[in-house]
Amino acid sequence: MANCARCKEKLGFLSTGNYCDKCTAENAIKETEDAQNAVELNRLKKEEQERRSKAEALERTNRINAILLTTETAPNLNITKRIEIVTAECAFGMNIFKDLFAGVRDIVGGRSKAVQQTMRDARRTALYELKAEAHLVGANAVVGVDLDYVDLGSSGSMVMLVASGTAVIIED
Repeated sequence: MANCARCKEKLGFLSTGNYCDKCTAENAIKETEDAQNAVELNRLKKEEQERRSKAEALERTNRINAILLTTETAPNLNITKRIEIVTAECAFGMNIFKDLFAGVRDIVGGRSKAVQQTMRDARRTALYELKAEAHLVGANAVVGVDLDYVDLGSSGSMVMLVASGTAVIIED
């Protein structure tokens, strides 16, 4: 007769496997606990990774948070160095429903909130990208910022926004 591989108790004639009934049950409980612990550990790792990712994104945004001016100078800012011209281009598409309702607005008049929101998103994205470009060349401000909207395609379903300016370093 064989003995239990864990507790060395004699196994019965009808026993299957290398463990007695008690050790089999304890192993099953341990495996269940191990699986639950692994799931919990994975959840905690994922939460930590998401927290770290959000913190990194916030830190990156804060680093890129440059001053933007549409003029070349300002009375309270002393430009110490002009680096180079920076640009950012963003192409935004209107989906078919926005196009449809914008077409109706063309006929009956009025404001198209969907188109306005798309244009706002394009402006925010282009200005953020312009700040990022300035940050990459070592600037902490962009002066002489200009925004140009370009209609791409004959249907007007794509709009490109080009933001440009001069990357500069200003005194803190």
